[in-house]
Amino acid sequence: MDTTPAIRIRDLVKRYAPSGKTEGKLALSGVSFDVPQGQIFGLLGPNGAGKSTLINTLAGMVLKTSGTVEIWGHDIDRDRRNARGSIGIVPQEVVFDPFFTPFEVLEIQAGLYGVSKSARRSLELLRAVHLEDKAQAYARSLSGGMRRRLLIAKALVHTPPVLVLDEPTAGVDVELRRQLWELVSELNAGGMTVVLTTHYLEEAEQLCDRIAIINHGTVIANKPTRELLAMAQEKIVVLVLDRPIEAAPLHPVFLKSTVTAEREIEITYDKGKTTAGEVLSLVQAQGYAVVDFSTREADLEDVFVALTSA
Repeated sequence: MDTTPAIRIRDLVKRYAPSGKTEGKLALSGVSFDVPQGQIFGLLGPNGAGKSTLINTLAGMVLKTSGTVEIWGHDIDRDRRNARGSIGIVPQEVVFDPFFTPFEVLEIQAGLYGVSKSARRSLELLRAVHLEDKAQAYARSLSGGMRRRLLIAKALVHTPPVLVLDEPTAGVDVELRRQLWELVSELNAGGMTVVLTTHYLEEAEQLCDRIAIINHGTVIANKPTRELLAMAQEKIVVLVLDRPIEAAPLHPVFLKSTVTAEREIEITYDKGKTTAGEVLSLVQAQGYAVVDFSTREADLEDVFVALTSA
């Protein structure tokens, strides 16, 4: 089994040149990580963290200052042609000529990559993204969701083993987001390595095998999704009490205690220091009877906020 990473990044630095009175910005500061083959890899970070610079470096649109980047074993400097042929980029912006049909969009893109006419698979790709019936419609007539699916097909015309999706569900409705999730999962099940950037942390939590978080140009976490979620020490218990309450009960072991409804409170606690049962006992000791309760584990959003705000 080939254990070569789909993407290998070592000590990647990008400093933009100064402009006028503006100092050169250090966008990436010694970034290093691997994207394993066959996984859905999440790349998360707040705005301005360096994600777009990193993706544009992979795409060949930004020249790195130093460091090494390999895509499917090909160095982006020494073997540029094969490196670029090994990756497909789906940008956040929906950009293509609206006066071409989807079939023509894919044929033109395949020609730009040097794919011979006999090797092109435009109709196959349109079928894969569920646009076969729109093959001869003008692209301008497609809905927003169809256009995003067309962008994915466009990124696949040269059959790259690695696909990068930059905010693929930004600004789309819930149903379309679900359809795109299913499409990404289908591509990955077929053996494709997928790199996903998203601001929808629920999306990353459900889809990604592994997640790297970047902040201020530095990787601050890089773990399998389950291990990343396990980093969260906070847990929440929701209690329904026997009578209306104005002020939430307090105790030193409660990290947070909040009234959320007339007879409902939420208490956050450190699961490494106490348990839900002890929280219930402490509330009951203050004269309240607990009618019902539920607990909630911390999710990826809790971990993300804790890491990026540190």
